[in-house]
Parts: sequence; structure tokens; C-alpha cells
Amino acid sequence: MAKILVVDDAAFMRMRCTKLLADNGFDVAEAADGAEAIEKYKDYKPDGVLLDITMPNMDGLSTLKELIKMDPGARVAMVTAMGQQSMVMEALKTGARDFVVKPFDADRVLAAVKKMIS
Repeated sequence: MAKILVVDDAAFMRMRCTKLLADNGFDVAEAADGAEAIEKYKDYKPDGVLLDITMPNMDGLSTLKELIKMDPGARVAMVTAMGQQSMVMEALKTGARDFVVKPFDADRVLAAVKKMIS
């Protein structure tokens, strides 16, 4: 069973993603911001990370850079709102493998996670 870390400052989005992934056979952990994500990543050692771009304290791009510095093989898909194309492009150049646009479609999230961990 693949382990996925869901990182989003919005509790509703984390819960929605977590339920979707758990219902589809994934083992899921959650983090509310970038700093928590980095700590959880060290302990949980996920197969993939769904990472929100816009968060307080430490945004998704900074978190992505930190995760890749810590683990060059980190598998990350960004979660973004409409209108954040430049940030998505930056994330993909930095090493993100895919992205999902909010409000997300369940099939698109599952496809991104499967692509990320394959």
C-alpha cells in the first residue's frame, strides 16, 4: 500500500483528499503547512506528497525545494488554485512531477497520485 502525505493549510481540503485516497487503498498522513510536512516526511517516509502551493509560514515552493534537498528522489505533485501557472511552472522546474487544480476532480487527483508514484 503506497503512503501519501497530503499537505494543505485548509483542513477541509486535507480531509477531502485523505478520504479519497484512503477509500482508494492508500495509506495517508496529513500536514497543515510546509514545516510540518518536512517533519512528517522524515518520520513517515511517504511514496508521494500532494503539496498545496499557497500556505502560510512556508509555501509549497519552499517546501518542495526543502524536500528535494532532503531527498532528491522525493515524488511530489502540487495542488494549486486557478491562476497560479507561473508558480506551477516553477514547481515543475524544481522537481514536482505533476499538479492538480483546485477545486479538484477526484479522478484527476487519483491519476496524479498514480503517475507520481509509478
